[in-house]
Amino acid sequence: QVQLVESGGGLVQPGGSLRLSCAASGSIASIYAMSWYRQAPGNQRELVAAITSGGPTNYADSVKGRFTISRDNAKNTAYLQMNSLEPEDTAVYYCNADLSTDEYYYTRRNYWGQGTQVTVSS
Repeated sequence: QVQLVESGGGLVQPGGSLRLSCAASGSIASIYAMSWYRQAPGNQRELVAAITSGGPTNYADSVKGRFTISRDNAKNTAYLQMNSLEPEDTAVYYCNADLSTDEYYYTRRNYWGQGTQVTVSS
């Protein structure tokens, strides 16, 4: 059993900052990549940022220069530092982990957290 739990969401003013955390727990052998997605009302769920086990990161164009994704491998935790927040960033943010539960490749799959609400408003 694997669980992803997001935290750190909330209400902030435009220009403010938040740091989201995603803690993975359970039977985890290897985490290959962790990602943050978001979904605003009426919109598709979109990739915000991703980080692989090797370190390369990827960001949506809309958040480049403002958001930073990082990992603490010892804690099986991913973070999303969000600066210069805009009302357009308002969404439910979901954590995704690409991981395996043992040393065999066929256990590799994606897991999703339940999401955390981020609201940017004055």
